Amino acid sequence: MHSPVLVLKDSLKRESGTKVHHANIQASKAVADIIRTTLGPRSMLKMLLDAVGGIVVTNDGNSILRELDLAHPAAKSMIELSRTQDEEVGDGTTSVIVLAGEMLHVAEAFIEKNYHPTVICRAYNKALEDAIAVLDKIAMSIDVKDRSTVLGLVKSCIGTKFTSQFGDLIADLAIDATTTVSVDLGQGLREVDIKKYIKVEKVPGGQLEDSKVLKGVMINKDVVAPGKMKRKIVNPRIILLDCLLEYKKGENQTNAELVREEDWEVLLKMEEEYIENLCMQILKFKPDLVITEKGLSDLACHYLSKAGVTAIRRVRKTDNNRIAKASGAVIVNRPDELQESDVGTGAGLFEVKKIGDEFFAFIVDCKDPKACTVLLRGASKDLLNEVERNLQDAMSVARNIIKNPKLVPGGGATELTVSATLKQKSSSVEGIEKWPYEAAAIAFEAIPRTLAQNCGVNVIRTMTALQGKHANGENAWIGIDGNTGAIADMKERRIWDAYNVKAQTFKTAIEAACMLLRIDDIVSGIKKQAPGAGQAPSKPKVETEADADAVVFVLYIVGPTVAKFQVTQAFCPL
Repeated sequence: MHSPVLVLKDSLKRESGTKVHHANIQASKAVADIIRTTLGPRSMLKMLLDAVGGIVVTNDGNSILRELDLAHPAAKSMIELSRTQDEEVGDGTTSVIVLAGEMLHVAEAFIEKNYHPTVICRAYNKALEDAIAVLDKIAMSIDVKDRSTVLGLVKSCIGTKFTSQFGDLIADLAIDATTTVSVDLGQGLREVDIKKYIKVEKVPGGQLEDSKVLKGVMINKDVVAPGKMKRKIVNPRIILLDCLLEYKKGENQTNAELVREEDWEVLLKMEEEYIENLCMQILKFKPDLVITEKGLSDLACHYLSKAGVTAIRRVRKTDNNRIAKASGAVIVNRPDELQESDVGTGAGLFEVKKIGDEFFAFIVDCKDPKACTVLLRGASKDLLNEVERNLQDAMSVARNIIKNPKLVPGGGATELTVSATLKQKSSSVEGIEKWPYEAAAIAFEAIPRTLAQNCGVNVIRTMTALQGKHANGENAWIGIDGNTGAIADMKERRIWDAYNVKAQTFKTAIEAACMLLRIDDIVSGIKKQAPGAGQAPSKPKVETEADADAVVFVLYIVGPTVAKFQVTQAFCPL
């Protein structure tokens, strides 16, 4: 038989676990409520103030949450969700937070009824498996080569963004950029690395309509010697280097004792010969353009310009990689290792242009570039920053379609179909897991409900009408048109979502909800500085047996309520 003290301690611990669950759920709901109004095409914008006093106006869920500084660990965990979603598929950052918040909200009732979190999580995971099965069932395959379909999908995915007012512009830029860098790996697999091989250059000035995707690379650099070197070369032979074209300084301190006057000349001549030798090894391959990531000395500049070669120095590693992909050149570490196959001949034109106050080098008209630059023009920096954020989302959607060409209905239609199917299946779930499973089905309705709220329509009527249409798992493509709030066929309105984005949203939201439900205690590992810290150390105090008993007593009296303290006192005589 347990001692009364142990039983009491156990009940205290259970209560504290329930309190932690409530605190975590409340924090998660608070995060979801912050960005709930930014879901859908008729969403509200948020104005963010950063530490420096700058202003960002956006409705991108991830951008908003990134700026928040929240103390509660569960809230921080929710913010990480949107970051994960952004890294993985680049879209659905608001949906995932709203869905995760709703999953936790419906779990609160079961926590109060003393359901064990593991039971709720088991039901949620079962619901997730069935939800993905529903997605597979209603998904529609498309042909990636059919540009109008892909354009329609990208447009509907970024229709909720600020740039949707500019029509097809951003969607066109995104599709052109992603198809340029897409690489066929065989067996139906394609690799699209939009981070490494697509660079977005924002140049204030001009109009947004002047933005374009360059069939090549643009870097913010001018030639080393503007007067002596050519600024325009047609069909250039390009050599890319990752080494110094100047005399190497000794790695450790070196002393040279010069006895005669001629010795100084010998030293200088050795340096000159070393640099001349480097340049001759490069000039052997008759390049028109030499680009190096490191320094390039005046003497090397002289030898190269004398041979009619244009040079650019101190280029970023990432830019050099993009130039290599676009022109077909290979980056070489030492000039003596150069081969004819390392020379890039894929570029059609090298040109240096002045835009505003700065010079930009263009390596464009490439034959088969696997890297590109998106040049964005616009009236102000704030506008350009928001356009860039929207463009990143659009490129992620285009990448998802190229990698997995499947569509699901947008406008909350997918969630309603999943919800209706799970409600039907809940009757066949045995045991107490049936109720959390049904609650998960209801939680999926949060997305269409939020869309209806943001459209300004009567939410209850709209949701009742939609639930009626989806009652038996039928009419999978009936949802809400986010612009008008009308109930419509998503196929006709061309309101679609990428399968990858939707599947990732469901997985991330439910797995995160399960993780937060499994937390029953929050322990701080931060040491608090004791009052009077920094003063002279006091004498060490020797604890007696009486002191130890007193400590035990103090531990017990720090309870949630006075009543518990009185009960404890009875079992802990001093």
